[in-house]
Amino acid sequence: MLVALFVPLGLAILAYVLIMFRAAVRNRALPTAEAIALGVVTNFFDTLGIGSFAPTMAWFKFRRLVPDRLIPSTMLVGHTPPSMAQAVIFLALLGVFVDPVLLVGCVLALLMGALLGAPLVAGTRVWIVQAVVGFALLIAAAFYALANLHMMPAGGNASSLPLVLTIAAIAANFVFGVLLNFGVGNYAPTLAMLSLMGMDPRLSFPIMAGGAALAAGGASVRHIAIGEVNLRIALGLAIGGIPAVLVAAFLVKSMSVDVLRWLVILVVLYASGVMLRAAAAGRRDMRSPLPSLA
Repeated sequence: MLVALFVPLGLAILAYVLIMFRAAVRNRALPTAEAIALGVVTNFFDTLGIGSFAPTMAWFKFRRLVPDRLIPSTMLVGHTPPSMAQAVIFLALLGVFVDPVLLVGCVLALLMGALLGAPLVAGTRVWIVQAVVGFALLIAAAFYALANLHMMPAGGNASSLPLVLTIAAIAANFVFGVLLNFGVGNYAPTLAMLSLMGMDPRLSFPIMAGGAALAAGGASVRHIAIGEVNLRIALGLAIGGIPAVLVAAFLVKSMSVDVLRWLVILVVLYASGVMLRAAAAGRRDMRSPLPSLA
């Protein structure tokens, strides 16, 4: 059954690299050194379980690298190649131990949600995107805090789920796929959900990574086609992220990241406050009456 994922994953990687390279050449987009460095740091710690979306959003906001409306799409396009590298690694190491129906079902559901959700971001008002990203940062900070306080569900030792829970997990992954387009990562909610259902937390990684690779790839291609993405920043994230993933996966098997996660929480909470305040201001501007021309 793993072949059913490795074949489309390999084709998706090849197609995505060609599409991204073609778009970069067509737009004469060269990656920035800052984006490459950001890709290295965020994807290194993403592989260790901290996550890359929230820190990237926070840095984008601090440095004003990307307009608010382009933050989700730029981040998704840039972090897709490192996610694909993670998918290959985790599927090869742990995929064989996961119930194939659960694995394939969740991956395909995440993909469909991401594809259907991609046009939503491009057609959504800026203040709504700001609000969604702001709340996404709050959710990420909450998950970081729960992990540090050892309040995340410990999980069980199951490699499969009963039929009802399998269907629920697949349906939830469809929703996670839609939210990917707004910068809400699927790793933390998927890990928490499957752990609560009794899954071995380690076996969540092939599901999370495999789904993220295909879903982010499909959604990113749509974002590139729509044109609502900063390719210079996205290329930097991709170029810096891939080697960082390989180093983290193969050279750093375990690492204490509690202190770093607390620092990330502070940064993420501040960025969330800034983003939500901008969303509130944008919403007020939309509601305010137009000035009289008389």
